[in-house]
Amino acid sequence: MQMVYNVGLVGAGNVTTMHLDGLINHPERVRVTAICDPDQETLEARANAYGIPQRFTKLDDLLAKGNVDVVVVCTPTTVRKEVLFPIIEAGLPVFVEKPFSETYREAVEIAEKAKKHGVKVSVNQNFRKHYTFDLIRRILAENTVGTVMGVIFHDLFDRQDTGWRTGRERNAMSVMGIHWFDGFRWILHCEAESLVCRTHNSPAKNYVGDTESFVQIAFENGTTVSYAQSFSGVYRRNEMMVIGETGMLAADYHHVSLYRKGEKEAVRTWDHSYPKSEATFDGLHQLLTALETGEEAANSAEDNIKSVALLDAAYISAREQRIVKFQPGGWL
Repeated sequence: MQMVYNVGLVGAGNVTTMHLDGLINHPERVRVTAICDPDQETLEARANAYGIPQRFTKLDDLLAKGNVDVVVVCTPTTVRKEVLFPIIEAGLPVFVEKPFSETYREAVEIAEKAKKHGVKVSVNQNFRKHYTFDLIRRILAENTVGTVMGVIFHDLFDRQDTGWRTGRERNAMSVMGIHWFDGFRWILHCEAESLVCRTHNSPAKNYVGDTESFVQIAFENGTTVSYAQSFSGVYRRNEMMVIGETGMLAADYHHVSLYRKGEKEAVRTWDHSYPKSEATFDGLHQLLTALETGEEAANSAEDNIKSVALLDAAYISAREQRIVKFQPGGWL
């Protein structure tokens, strides 16, 4: 019989809704018993909407009085360490919203802190299942297209956020690219050798940071990934093409289609639907299962450091106008 865990949330902003929508659908696994946010009005509104009994404006109070088993962190990346370190020091396992951190060095620091205190930390890389990455991973595992030679990925749309993110130098790739970087690693079962990136800021948008990014990644298995991101695209397009020796996969959020040489139409199509909230809960479930088995979750902090390394390297490459090369200890 599986345990039921008392969950406390830190942060009551918009992203918290996605987590709560997943959590409330699984009373057999979790109970949301506490929530914390320094903004009293936001805190009360979110707690009232989801019937959360304990409400705190200070993290220390939640840790001392909340009686929670697991903490879900939905705060901005600007305060990651300030929030995560006290939770880790309190000995509580953490499920943290992506990006885990925006810099490789900080991600390593957090992971080392967790290891020192014997605390498990997992990251909400929900697009592994919300997008078609997990499905593609399984299709490729059956040698459907042979050796993968390249991946071409476009995510183009018109987006204008509000709030803290608009003033950050790291924008579009930190919002969406962290999903795609993680997904490339997930489907290829492989790590990167090198990366080069150029970014742009569109004057048509109210962002300080990147609105357009163009990235090329060389992976250790010989696969090359070409990725383009736009937050000012007047033409909306999301498509991933996985080019293999014997066929090609064309994918988006809802479908994966297999193409063969000499065939004008797809020879097979897989449909896909996995709500973002359910994929988010699945990430927490991986952490809970790891707590019960003692094994490392697939979305652990240790694993996610490698996705953050790609994100950080992309910004470094764009800023310094150079190729970034990776080694086991990080990047060069």
